[in-house]
Amino acid sequence: MSTVSEPSEERAVPFGVSDLPPRRRPFKLRLHTAFRWLHIYISMISMLIIFFFAITGVTLNHPEWIPAESETIIDESGSLPADWNAGGEVNWLTIVEHLRAEHGIRGNLFDYRVDDFEGFVAFKSPGYAADAFFDPSTGEYQVTIVSQGFLGVLNQLHRGTEAQGPWRVAIDVAGALLAVLSLTGIGLLLYLRKFRVSALITMAAGSVLAVVLMMMAT
Repeated sequence: MSTVSEPSEERAVPFGVSDLPPRRRPFKLRLHTAFRWLHIYISMISMLIIFFFAITGVTLNHPEWIPAESETIIDESGSLPADWNAGGEVNWLTIVEHLRAEHGIRGNLFDYRVDDFEGFVAFKSPGYAADAFFDPSTGEYQVTIVSQGFLGVLNQLHRGTEAQGPWRVAIDVAGALLAVLSLTGIGLLLYLRKFRVSALITMAAGSVLAVVLMMMAT
């Protein structure tokens, strides 16, 4: 008497998916993927800020491109409030607040000092400067406000010397991102066998040219 065996239970496997454990990709291929991923996405994230520094680098090199009429100079005068030197001590906070309120001065407090003959207060921000000189004996002052216009602001932002703290951090981040882009670009280049040698020669020639130009400029 024959017996009929029950069909074995088979696990359903989706089409195109192997039942075998996946093989780990070689390290060289994983490194190439990482380089490509970093290069693409860092390029997209930092595109605008790197483009900004590229353009303003050119305009900084050609200050004659800034129209003369874009710069405005305003000269004003006035008297400090009576309590600016109460008790024989200079109250710099009172002076600064008075100048800001009376003349609409903005920017960071850059410098201040006083001696027996003259006092001085300076404010600066990108593309903007205000200098006030006052007589310690009378409290009379003269203030000069200089605004350099939109292009002047952009050039000063490129330098970063008179910018607020967050923008100075942005400059550091932009520099780091540009360095990563350069290194990942070189990493990707090493995988292009057809163009590797010629590209490396071109890179070396460009590096030598840059060093020569720097030596000629100093």
